[in-house]
Amino acid sequence: MIQASHIDELAQRLAALVPPGLKDAREDLGANFRAALQSGLNKLDLVTREEFDVQRCVLLRTREKIEQLESKLAALESELSAQPRH
Repeated sequence: MIQASHIDELAQRLAALVPPGLKDAREDLGANFRAALQSGLNKLDLVTREEFDVQRCVLLRTREKIEQLESKLAALESELSAQPRH
């Protein structure tokens, strides 16, 4: 999930865009931006970086295993086609 510090930073940047006449409301808007961002991100079906990395490793191992099995299958098919038929 995204770090709270990133959400806070984005909320502050959004609050800084508030027109000068609304500076009094800047803190309130910053808090509202922060809450809205957090709520929106929580609704998304996101995984942590750690979960992503674990699944990436699983996928790489699976691909390697498939490549090995494909090579084995090709060798067995080659052997089978080379044998004389009765």
